[in-house]
Amino acid sequence: MVLDEHLTGIIIAFLLAGMVKGVSGLGLPTVVLGLLTLVMSPSKAAALIIIPSVLTNIWQAFAGGRLLPLAKRLRWMLLGICAGTAAAAVFVSGHAPEWTSVALGLVMLIYGLIGVLAVRFRVPAQAEPWAAPLAGVCGGAITAATGSYFLPTVPYLQALDFSPDELIQAMGIAFMASITSLGIVLYLQGALSPSVAATSVVAMVPAFVGMYVGQQIRKRISAEMFKRLFFLAVLLLGAHLTIDSLVKMRML
Repeated sequence: MVLDEHLTGIIIAFLLAGMVKGVSGLGLPTVVLGLLTLVMSPSKAAALIIIPSVLTNIWQAFAGGRLLPLAKRLRWMLLGICAGTAAAAVFVSGHAPEWTSVALGLVMLIYGLIGVLAVRFRVPAQAEPWAAPLAGVCGGAITAATGSYFLPTVPYLQALDFSPDELIQAMGIAFMASITSLGIVLYLQGALSPSVAATSVVAMVPAFVGMYVGQQIRKRISAEMFKRLFFLAVLLLGAHLTIDSLVKMRML
């Protein structure tokens, strides 16, 4: 099996990521990419999240009773994600992996900072016809460039008038579009090989175990406090990844 030397780290990363996702509805790719990119190339780390992310997001997308109404409302954003991922993949293909690590670190920094400062945006209903595809295209481009798909998808969804349960389900739907698009891109680029897919299948087990544990934890702790700690960890991990990548490129 590919990446045997990293298998223990992969299992731990997916277990922690599943717990975070179970509590907050997000965080699986953030935690996995942030940790694994420290020891392997971003494309390999991104390929490993495909199968667990697809399955956990299917779970999340179908967990509520609003799948079709939410998908209909988000349809232009979903189409934008697919288009943005495909278009950006053409431009980022062949770029040095060090730059991908820098980009991922900066995205994590921004996302962590937004969360720590509890910045909240507001998108009025009349702005959705143009804001939805714009957020989708930008999110797809960032997904293709870094392997992550939480900016600007999550802040945009948080800016809409969703209930907490609707928001978690909406994120699952949007993440499904992102991870499916990313998976197709990685497959066409040769990064999602059968051996990597096999390791990704193994990673499903700790991801689902962690997600179940996280859902139980969510019933017993303050979700807001957990999210603050999560965003602080993302900010620090993003800063470390950015600085480490720049040092390796001898730019610092």
